[in-house]
Amino acid sequence: MKLYYAPQTRAGRPRWLLEEIGAPYEIVPVDLSKGEHKTAAHLKIHPHGAVPAFSDGDLTMFESAAICAYLADRFPEKGFAPAIGTAARGLYYQWMFYAMATLEPPVLQVFLHTRMLAEAERVAAMAEQGRTKFGGVARVLVPALTGKPFILGAQFSAADVMLGATLIWAGGMGLLAEHPELVKYCERLQERPAYQRSRV
Repeated sequence: MKLYYAPQTRAGRPRWLLEEIGAPYEIVPVDLSKGEHKTAAHLKIHPHGAVPAFSDGDLTMFESAAICAYLADRFPEKGFAPAIGTAARGLYYQWMFYAMATLEPPVLQVFLHTRMLAEAERVAAMAEQGRTKFGGVARVLVPALTGKPFILGAQFSAADVMLGATLIWAGGMGLLAEHPELVKYCERLQERPAYQRSRV
């Protein structure tokens, strides 16, 4: 297995899960500062010229959530996805999609308008709108996590990787300041040895 990877990108999600799984894999570094993600060779692997991309034998794929879902199913004995056809599997799908479709957009909006864009391109009102939208997301996540260590209960899953990686990113921008339950969730995740290995 190969993971095409750059630090501080969405590639951190599948790298974390690969560390949780513990199977051998190869990191293929992609230097964004040198434009390696836009080379002809990389565009054959990821047509949008981004990371992560992933290969496993004849399979090559992209999209961090898809890679994580594939890995969880590829190694069912690790227990990172509930059994197909169960109610828990339905909730697992819900939170996997929620992480990408609902949680990430307001976090990205705040990031763009406070850190990523050039100063002249930042719009304070857009950053504030992102913070407000994030508040709505937090109001859903807090009760979903109350009283349990992980989003599905006692069992850590790939859904925790997807939600947790994005919430940890949000925390770095101060978005969790009013949500101690989410801070505690992130702390539990960051204490995991696999998470720590994936940051090296």
